[in-house]
Amino acid sequence: MGRLNLYSDSSHDATVIPNRFFDEYMKDANDAQLKVYLYLLRMMSANLSTSISDIADQFNHTEKDVIRALKYWEKVRLLQLDYDEQKNIIGIHMQDLNKPAGAQIVPLQPKRVPVKPVYTAEQLEQFSSNEEFAQIRFIAETYLGKLLSESELKSLLFIYHDVKLSPELMDYLLEYCVGKGKKDMKYMEKVAMNWAESGIRTPRQAKLHAGKYDKAVYAVLKSLGRTSAPTDTETAFIHKWLREYGFSQDIISYACEKTVLATDSHRIEYADGILSRWAAEGLRTKEQIRASEQRYKQDKQEKRTPVRQSAPAGNRFNEFKQNSYDFDSLEQEILSN
Repeated sequence: MGRLNLYSDSSHDATVIPNRFFDEYMKDANDAQLKVYLYLLRMMSANLSTSISDIADQFNHTEKDVIRALKYWEKVRLLQLDYDEQKNIIGIHMQDLNKPAGAQIVPLQPKRVPVKPVYTAEQLEQFSSNEEFAQIRFIAETYLGKLLSESELKSLLFIYHDVKLSPELMDYLLEYCVGKGKKDMKYMEKVAMNWAESGIRTPRQAKLHAGKYDKAVYAVLKSLGRTSAPTDTETAFIHKWLREYGFSQDIISYACEKTVLATDSHRIEYADGILSRWAAEGLRTKEQIRASEQRYKQDKQEKRTPVRQSAPAGNRFNEFKQNSYDFDSLEQEILSN
């Protein structure tokens, strides 16, 4: 799920919790519902965006827990939810409890990415003399393998000056788009605006955002029995297995199979434990993994099997002490005589 726009019919300089919330609503809400509502107030007061997955990660809940909590608060009329055509939650309108119950909710206008202006030749020349923008232009021409046309230069300037992506994020934007075989600056504009609308400000955030739409990520989650959208934490784990450890999809699926058989909870962490161990031991194929597992079973079996130590020759006393007897069998033999 994408970022959520939060709307309010009041503005605060701090996170304000009206007394009416404590008097009328707090007593009937459960732990998850309280956390979600208070977190929304906090994000709204700071004018920050959030998402279902962000809230779930914040409190170690599932996305379904968060959605249930949101629908609870909508039911008691403390907020109103907006949905897209696929029934995904895309906006939240917060009710002002300082107003009488049932007061109309007046949404604030969400922040919009600026409309691309028409740059003059003088403006292009002025920005081209800017050292930071000149460096970004050089990086773009390096990635694209050519000099930028006037139209492409205007697109680059729009992303830099109006969308306000940082130089570091623009560098990653170019790497990301070119890596996908997309060298059209119009395409890069759309990606940049999407990132800005989603509150993405760093390359790391962009990588996690892009990773959520990676087919490999969804395939791994499916192997773990998950069908919902990946969280940032899950995406980071899976990227580590694929990129840092360099495991193939087949090996990761094998680890997921073992995870599903072993546990019903915290599966992403359990799978990470398995794959981290394989990576540390340098195991890259199923044959190597199975051989390692077989050695482990043999070592374990040998530790369980007691070693019979023979007494020194001629020492009958020691021989008697070292023998291991089945006393139940001896007792039955005596009783039968």
